[in-house]
Amino acid sequence: MYKGLSIKPPFFELGPKAYLYGRRLLELALFADYLCEKYDVRIIITPQCVDIPLLVNETKRILVFAQHIDGLSIGRGIGSVLPEAVKEAGAVGSLLNHVEKKLSLTEIKRTIIRADEVGLATMVCADTAQEAVEIAKLKPNILLVESPNLIEAGKREIVDQQEIQNINQMIWQANPEILVLHGGGISSGDDVYNIIKSGAQATGSTSGVILSADPQAKLEEMIRALRQAWDEIHPEGE
Repeated sequence: MYKGLSIKPPFFELGPKAYLYGRRLLELALFADYLCEKYDVRIIITPQCVDIPLLVNETKRILVFAQHIDGLSIGRGIGSVLPEAVKEAGAVGSLLNHVEKKLSLTEIKRTIIRADEVGLATMVCADTAQEAVEIAKLKPNILLVESPNLIEAGKREIVDQQEIQNINQMIWQANPEILVLHGGGISSGDDVYNIIKSGAQATGSTSGVILSADPQAKLEEMIRALRQAWDEIHPEGE
């Protein structure tokens, strides 16, 4: 587990996927940078690799993670994403094992080791509680737990929210140091509020923000709800 980056809850992950890039993504990232200060919340953004330097050079508070890195070393590997190159571009971490870019446990382990070697934090996705526990043992910095059927079109139910604390306990038994983000089905401030009140340390969104009529307003709605829910659970910073 890379120890060089300190992230404290609550935090939020904004994943632009391939919806936003270049100057339009920068506009939203600059607004996210402002929200980090306004609400005292860290926001992780995972841009296209080519946009990493743009966001890093123009922002001060967001945490820029790559969408993916590969576990290879310097040398041959056309088409791969080299951890050293992502680090030199200015990213502080990388997302791994998203449902759109699945990896085997062996690949995840190898890539986390390479990320640790070069000084990149890792945020690894898990589709199920069982997969989350296995990944937790590999010591990434953050586990992003989201069911594929909730991504983009899904909606969280009360029973799903109640399961969050059970999943957290399973994960923290395997690795008590890891941070746990619960995502999927997040399309409003109410969704964010409910998932944090249910025990998540963080959450995130893609289409809920980016495909909304006003992405900036929607992002602030979610960050405001994140801050409110966390403060109600942890009054006076407890």
